[in-house]
Amino acid sequence: MALQELWESNRVVGMRQTLKTLQRGRASKVFVASDVDSEMLEKIISLAKEKGVSLEYVDSSAELGKACGIEVGASCAAILKNER
Repeated sequence: MALQELWESNRVVGMRQTLKTLQRGRASKVFVASDVDSEMLEKIISLAKEKGVSLEYVDSSAELGKACGIEVGASCAAILKNER
């Protein structure tokens, strides 16, 4: 399951952190909640595509939040690249 990958990896959660991570080229994969207004996530989605980062859509923000280990919903999250 793709969300298992999110649970087990170093990650950032939320729009601001995901956007910063994408801008810095540190994201290996981005997860986006399908039930969040697409206009809110437009910048993140387009930047992920521009940077060649794979996008994964999750059914709900509640499900994404739970996969990230938080008790509230999350609009998006990103897995960090392994940097050495």
